[in-house]
Amino acid sequence: MPVLTSHIQENYLKALYHLTADKKEVTVNELAKKMDLKMPSVTSMMQKMADEKLIKYEKYKPIKLTDKGRKMAGLIIRKHRLTEMFLVNVMNFGWEEVHEIAEQIEHIKSPAFFNKMDKMLGSPARDPHGSVIPDSSGNIREEVHISLSDVAMGEGAKIIGLAQSEDSFLRFLNSKNIKLGSEVKVLEKEEFDGSIVIEINKKKISLSSKVADDIYIKQEVK
Repeated sequence: MPVLTSHIQENYLKALYHLTADKKEVTVNELAKKMDLKMPSVTSMMQKMADEKLIKYEKYKPIKLTDKGRKMAGLIIRKHRLTEMFLVNVMNFGWEEVHEIAEQIEHIKSPAFFNKMDKMLGSPARDPHGSVIPDSSGNIREEVHISLSDVAMGEGAKIIGLAQSEDSFLRFLNSKNIKLGSEVKVLEKEEFDGSIVIEINKKKISLSSKVADDIYIKQEVK
């Protein structure tokens, strides 16, 4: 598979991948906001990426990743998530410390480097935040996520992933001793604002609706 010419182009592909995960296409304005860039700069790059068959793009119309572009984006995301797993499992970094480091390492061009990393880790299926790691061809398994906010009062669940991996969010979870694999039970649900009270590690913890929305769970089978 061809190698992208610049870190900037790789970052565009990643942003497009995440923005189109649900709706399959995105506007130039949405992409510009996501990347905090001016519209003319984004438009110029979109024209270049369209010429390279990475995206489908026409002026004033939404952007859509091609199969080639989606697989290349998947390979970049694979490198990022493998790196995060290596930093946590091998180098003992906290899950809240690895994103920025992985942002730099993901641009290394050597497939052998990341193949070795994958082998050392035992070919993990997920990163430290529970996100699926794309395969070596850039394909990623699609999943349907259930949020902690969807769990009915009195029911239990296991935390298996997160909707985001912002440092501040991860530090908040650390402060509550909330981790992947944690078993929780929903004790209360506030109808007014969607906040909940859960039991975890034999303690009661209150969580906002935003936090509960961003925690993915596997429902207990009764």
